[in-house]
Amino acid sequence: MSSGKQRAVDKFEEDEDQYDAQEEFINEDDVLEELQDDGDAPMDEEDDGQDDNNDFGEGSSGAIEDNTVQHFTGHKASVFAVAAHPTEPLAASGGEDDVGYVWDITDGEVIVKLTGHTDSVSCIAWNFDGEIISTGGMDGKIRLWRRVGKENFRTWEFLTELTGPDEVNVLKWHPKGNVLLAGGNDGTVWLWQLPSGNTMQVFSGHTGAVNYAEFTPDGKRIVTACSGGILLFWDPRSPSPIFKLDPAQDGRFELDGITSIGINPASTLAVVGGAAGGLRIVNLAKGTVVSSLGGHTEGESIESVVFVNLTGKEDGQGVVVTGATDGKACIWDLNTNRLRATLQHEDAITWLLALPAPKSHLVVSASADKTLKTWDARTGTLIKTHKGHRSAVLGASLGLEGNVVVSAGDDGLCGVWTTEVTDEDGVMQD
Repeated sequence: MSSGKQRAVDKFEEDEDQYDAQEEFINEDDVLEELQDDGDAPMDEEDDGQDDNNDFGEGSSGAIEDNTVQHFTGHKASVFAVAAHPTEPLAASGGEDDVGYVWDITDGEVIVKLTGHTDSVSCIAWNFDGEIISTGGMDGKIRLWRRVGKENFRTWEFLTELTGPDEVNVLKWHPKGNVLLAGGNDGTVWLWQLPSGNTMQVFSGHTGAVNYAEFTPDGKRIVTACSGGILLFWDPRSPSPIFKLDPAQDGRFELDGITSIGINPASTLAVVGGAAGGLRIVNLAKGTVVSSLGGHTEGESIESVVFVNLTGKEDGQGVVVTGATDGKACIWDLNTNRLRATLQHEDAITWLLALPAPKSHLVVSASADKTLKTWDARTGTLIKTHKGHRSAVLGASLGLEGNVVVSAGDDGLCGVWTTEVTDEDGVMQD
């Protein structure tokens, strides 16, 4: 779990105590070394991890309000990561109990238990077509499973194990191909080609734990950032960055460590959030800081940044939403750098999701206040509050083309809710 998310959880727990309650861009010549399959056998599905005594919506204080359409209770400790399948009614989750699961979001049934880690599963991710699922752990292991056959997505087998960063903080797939990116606590970022497991690059240059690593939406570049406050912009073919933004060299980029980044659909602009509540707009074509945004409370970490497509245009500008541990989500118009609206939770915001068309005007926020909320980003209107967790919500993911949202909870639970459709006036439709 990232340091920012941990601060959000710590903040929540302190409050509880207080109140006592593949586009081809890399070829074989780029391969640095080859990893061997460790020969693990196909997955054993006998132990599904289900805990019948872990009732969703009930805690030590009794039943709580629950408007989920489904839930998953297989984990025996905090769930740190969740990812919905890109097309199928499946989700994958990983947590503090050192395991991951692939499960059916319609009935909560375990499809396969993802084993082999010796420490918390901190991140989990599907590849672009949902044929491979990857888990990353605090043990430094990255393990991968792939679908067996073509009839359905119910049978999976172990593929391989990769070794990269000493503790894995972030795991991301290329948007169009089987290339996997991982960043860790040791400041390194690794790139592999799958299913071979060949190492393509090892990127270095960070001074702290890598909290962010992502392909640009066009798949042509990589952005990485760390707790030391350095942002690096890479060509995947080269071990040297295209540009580097370092607060030691440019005082305008001082953020007290980078905690989150959002990249616009055109892959030309990034909004960078820091541990001290600052926001910087970066021109990715020039490698320069364009301006700053200042709507969050000083000293409160920016936990999530997402671009929202309200116009359908990919002109490099637009609307971005930023969420922080101050409980606020700020909606910004980047054409004017003005604040359009402020959305409010009762505790730290841990995750933001922007829905795809035709719901692209909607944003989902997850919070340490135990809820998720759906908002109309055009007006800042609250559409629905998603309830059911009895502790902080640590992560969220959209599934079935944005028609459902799946959560990861510090209470060990995963919830499933439908997202809402609104008309042009922001009124919810049946």
